[in-house]
Amino acid sequence: MDPTDLYLLPLSPLPPSPLTPTPPNKSMASNPYSSTLLPSSFPSKLTNQSPRLISSLKPSKKTTINCAAIQSSSLLHFPQTVGSTTDQPPLKWNVFQRAAATALDMFETALVSHETHTPLPKTSDPRVQISGNFAPVPEQSVKHNLTVTGTIPDCINGVYVRNGANPLFEPVAGHHLFDGDGMVHAVGINNSAVSYSCKLTETHRLVQERELGRPVFPKAIGELHGHSGVARLALFYARSLLGLVDHSKGMGVANAGLVYFNGRLLAMSEDDLPYEIRITPQSDIETVGRFDFGNQLMSTMIAHPKLDPVTGEMFALSYDVVQKPYLKYFKFSPNGEKSADVEIPLTVPTMMHDFAITENYVVIPDQQVVFNLQEMIKGGSPVIYDEKKMSRFGILSKNAESSGEMIWVDSPETFCFHLWNAWEEPETDEVVVIGSCMTPPDSIFNESDDNLESVLSEIRINLTTRKSTKRRILKQSEQVNLEAGMVNRDMLGRKTRFAYLAIAEPWPKVSGFAKVDLVTGEMKKFLYGENRFGGEPFFLPRDSNSQGEDDGYVLAFVHDEKTWKSELQIINALSMELEASVKLPSRVPYGFHGTFISSKDLAHQAQ
Repeated sequence: MDPTDLYLLPLSPLPPSPLTPTPPNKSMASNPYSSTLLPSSFPSKLTNQSPRLISSLKPSKKTTINCAAIQSSSLLHFPQTVGSTTDQPPLKWNVFQRAAATALDMFETALVSHETHTPLPKTSDPRVQISGNFAPVPEQSVKHNLTVTGTIPDCINGVYVRNGANPLFEPVAGHHLFDGDGMVHAVGINNSAVSYSCKLTETHRLVQERELGRPVFPKAIGELHGHSGVARLALFYARSLLGLVDHSKGMGVANAGLVYFNGRLLAMSEDDLPYEIRITPQSDIETVGRFDFGNQLMSTMIAHPKLDPVTGEMFALSYDVVQKPYLKYFKFSPNGEKSADVEIPLTVPTMMHDFAITENYVVIPDQQVVFNLQEMIKGGSPVIYDEKKMSRFGILSKNAESSGEMIWVDSPETFCFHLWNAWEEPETDEVVVIGSCMTPPDSIFNESDDNLESVLSEIRINLTTRKSTKRRILKQSEQVNLEAGMVNRDMLGRKTRFAYLAIAEPWPKVSGFAKVDLVTGEMKKFLYGENRFGGEPFFLPRDSNSQGEDDGYVLAFVHDEKTWKSELQIINALSMELEASVKLPSRVPYGFHGTFISSKDLAHQAQ
């Protein structure tokens, strides 16, 4: 959800920080995390002479949020990664701003007091969403000469980067895993010499909250529920109007996708523009800034843009949850020139996390998980499953200048959070789509009594008859939840035989990955072992000229919940055997999506 559209008035620039930043604290507890969620536990120090945005948040006793789920007994310890020690000037607020800030603080205190006595669903309870190895870690400057077991293949030279949610501050109320600040983890490999670093992406949201010393921006999934969600929007709107915070340069967290395009590494979440990230010659990570492709991109961009491996073009969507057009399509030439937006008419704003491309088309899912902000007024979630809506796929030419030629084909009871690939089969005039169909469709966002099931599926869309069929790729007896992964990206949009997908069991943890033959349904598993879990498997071809589609390696972060250590594993995709592992100097939380940048491409990063 993109809350940016809820604030339409021009705002004053952000005033100087009222807080003196504290130096980074690199220590972290080495066991699982839960939280008592004290409003007084923000990792910051206030100056004596400065007005305080949180002056009234000083409870006389501990307050806890009741949790409907089973809780861990250990304490969630948030790292204090609040930047430099440079002195900040006192906040220059006028009398009216000071008085209004105090009143708003009092309002927030009352709101927090109410929320902390209200049971939270598992989908927005911080003790569930960021417990164990989903908990945040502090930033790490680059560490060189890491220990390698086995032999790293010569073809792996460059940097593997992976994005994830890593909240800077402990939540004061509801929090969903998707709400966390973006953090990029980078493993640099140079002739088998390996380094590691991780850094938060310096979004405008994160910079302001770090200066203020506390979370102030609304969390689109974890907090915007019911009447308290409406109250939090009103609170943020009031602070924005007074110039206490500034949303005019974006509210996104940049925590989901990573793509390397036209010499730039871009970190994305669909609530904002991308952020450009630079990998230094020392394999460290720097945020360059919010990236609009040279003033060409004026709207948000989906977290899963698609790179055509043949043409070098990049294709993307942008969706809006408040005003029409709810959906737009556009593309970029290999040198970064953006096409005109193609407005795609939808009757309701649809949650659209992913889409697909073929050689000639873009494939757009218009499914049954939608945004309905009025549900908040009724006390519910703004992200809902609309059982009355028919799921469908839109097929549009990549070069379309309008949506008039789009073909819509119904696909009943289909919700794919991710689409792994799509291609054309001209002999039957079909577009074949490979995705994981999830039920209940909104279970990621809303608590459900039904067990989540993610079924790897083949959906055939007939462009002549405008009908679709759907089949399971795995046998019912071999069903496992497959979520997060990819095909060989050198063949994206073309017919592929193999997919490498995370075995998301026990949900939401990943116990290994599966190499699936999309034709026969044969599945080969690589399991990480007892008490060991990972995330998205990343397939890296051995060579762009390799004869075999599966001739390459799978890279994956793996965490041992018994020893509390993390490593990067490199698995031979042909033999499905471990080739090498890299011991990492600090814990890597379970995260989202990544990419690999070759040393050749790194040498041509945009300056």
